[in-house]
Amino acid sequence: MKNTILNIRLKSILICSGLCFGLMGLITNCNPDETQNVTNFNTISMQDEFDIDGAPNPAMWTYDIGTGNNGWGNNELQYYTDRPENVVVEDGMLKITAIQEDFEGSGYTSARLLTQGLFEQKYGRFEARMKLPYGKGMWPAFWLLGANIDEISWPFCGEIDVMENGGSKPTIVSGAVHGPGYSAGNAIVKEYEFTDSRVDSEFHIYGIEWGPNYINYYVDDVLYNQITPEDVTGDWVFNNGPFFIIINLAVGGVFDGNPNENTVFPQTMYVDYVRVYSAD
Repeated sequence: MKNTILNIRLKSILICSGLCFGLMGLITNCNPDETQNVTNFNTISMQDEFDIDGAPNPAMWTYDIGTGNNGWGNNELQYYTDRPENVVVEDGMLKITAIQEDFEGSGYTSARLLTQGLFEQKYGRFEARMKLPYGKGMWPAFWLLGANIDEISWPFCGEIDVMENGGSKPTIVSGAVHGPGYSAGNAIVKEYEFTDSRVDSEFHIYGIEWGPNYINYYVDDVLYNQITPEDVTGDWVFNNGPFFIIINLAVGGVFDGNPNENTVFPQTMYVDYVRVYSAD
């Protein structure tokens, strides 16, 4: 099915807050009266409804295990496992649970799932319906990495953060891109703030619609940002090839800091489904 491109004028749905004082630096597209492209994709290319109890489907998901390099590059505190205590499908959803425990030299465990080598796609709509954990130091994320990461490394492969949340801010999520010249603290990012809901009390749909020279960011049915080559401060690497999916729950690190005495464990990230639509 051909894509239908609709030009709409965004007014009240864009949330513009100036500079984002945190990990991610620059905020783009804060003019509430600008025109943006909205693309609707209709053909499912990958979906997991998490309706079979047990371990996640091995035809779709694999795992990162351990602590990575310097806490996966972010000073994270958890040890990622594939144990059912940390990751399981039950009650019609994927559950990723962070536990405070001594394990392999770390004080916390959790899980990080990815589709690398199993499912990778260029362009389309990527979305997940999720309910997130709560508490200082929780860092749930739904994101994409360029499939060529092993050949050219990060950030040259590109990274698309569909949704990130710091557990101390249960009404705020953000979406971002990282690439050469705009990675880590210089990423291009924008926040979305809920006015009558929280990420830990209700399920919400977090998604992007990605095509040549643009990435649109959604929460539920609200388009709240678009990033284009004109917004980045380096090469636009998001036309180069396919990306794979990562879903993880980190503990500690640079995004929300470390847990404190008020952080309650265990904490669980609930994923109702993951759906990907092709661009054709």
